[in-house]
Amino acid sequence: MLNSLQKANWYLRYFGWRKVPLIGLCRPKLVSLTDESVTVMIPLRSRTKNHLGSLYFGALAIGADVAGGFLAMNKAQQCGKKISLAFKGMTADFLKRPEANVYFHCGDGLLIDEMLAEAIATGQRINQAVTITAKCPSLHGDEVMAHFSLVLSIKVVN
Repeated sequence: MLNSLQKANWYLRYFGWRKVPLIGLCRPKLVSLTDESVTVMIPLRSRTKNHLGSLYFGALAIGADVAGGFLAMNKAQQCGKKISLAFKGMTADFLKRPEANVYFHCGDGLLIDEMLAEAIATGQRINQAVTITAKCPSLHGDEVMAHFSLVLSIKVVN
């Protein structure tokens, strides 16, 4: 029998290949998933690295997208609601070149809970910025490679 993290990884793999092929191409993997946070790893491989040998800008954006979006999708699924999810804006600060597997962490689970509650209560689209950090623990320990702020936009649909 599969545990909840394995089921979530199967769903992410299916979603990546079936709905958003660029996500599938990067092969993200959920490392941890709790009510408050998610950690996603994108491996540094020939398809995700740039000419400098570091994770490509597009793959970094996909990692941030998956970390923020998967947490919201998982929470909506737990409440039994179907949501329309999109990102309306993004700011990023790239601090160092990530030259190994990159771990994206989003700890905004409580904020997403509030967004879902408000979207359910009002029926309106709710926009809020979520924060994601990217690290390469195998090379740089706990040093942050990049900071992302993505404006998450959710609406409950019938």
